[in-house]
Amino acid sequence: MDKKSQNRKSEVHPDVQKLAKRIKELRIEKGYTNYEYFAFDHELPRAQYGRYEKGEDLRFSSLLKIIRAFGITPQEFFSKGFEEE
Repeated sequence: MDKKSQNRKSEVHPDVQKLAKRIKELRIEKGYTNYEYFAFDHELPRAQYGRYEKGEDLRFSSLLKIIRAFGITPQEFFSKGFEEE
């Protein structure tokens, strides 16, 4: 990983990191070992979805589309993985 990539990764807000972790966990729970297959099956841009799992910030409307693809509500999505530390 180059220095620029390391700096971007260290700048990711902890809540965005939690969001990325939650998205990845839900995808795996749905039985998708590969993020590209999940994105393809749910008509999400594959490269963009992959960046979300790595902690790139995303628009709220994009998050809602992903939550719908998991077949859950926003309340269910945020009910796990966002506890105060």
